[in-house]
Amino acid sequence: MSKKTQLLNQLAGKNRGLLASEGDKVNILSAIAELEAENRTPNPIERTELLGGNWRLLYTTSKDLLSFDRFPILQTGQIYQCIIPEKSKVYNLAEVVGIPFLEVIVSVVAEFTPVSEKRVNVNFKRSIVGLQKLLGYKSPDAYIEEVEKGKKFPPLDFPIERNSDQKAWLEITYLDEDLRISRGNRGSVFVLSKV
Repeated sequence: MSKKTQLLNQLAGKNRGLLASEGDKVNILSAIAELEAENRTPNPIERTELLGGNWRLLYTTSKDLLSFDRFPILQTGQIYQCIIPEKSKVYNLAEVVGIPFLEVIVSVVAEFTPVSEKRVNVNFKRSIVGLQKLLGYKSPDAYIEEVEKGKKFPPLDFPIERNSDQKAWLEITYLDEDLRISRGNRGSVFVLSKV
């Protein structure tokens, strides 16, 4: 069994990390490190044909993302990271579900600047939060197309003010045709599959 298959098997049923025990987390991080060690794409930032597209989150250690499920009667649906290399843009989208007709989309638009063959600096530019129905949300692609055309989504569509100590970065430690592993500046790990 390949290291990639072993990792995917360990992630099954863990709900992006919410249902992972401490023992699971240790095993998953070990499997991630083993797969990173055999990364066959040493220069992922230059491989835009692999990097670009919509990625669905399979696992993370990010407390920010895992905290969406801490609200009563709400739970996180899918979480996507959509990368547009030719525009140096990243869209982070979280679908929050629970009460019918009150499904929410939480999104952040960012620009990235490559600083090495594996790492990009990330500059968060805009946040949009709203009811999926009111925003006309149907899919990540359709939503991003509207945002790229300049559409505004009041009242919770606002620029993110960058303060001088904001130093966000993301390093891609594994990349192939359908799996990506990244590590962030806060020590978080992200495992995503291409949609």
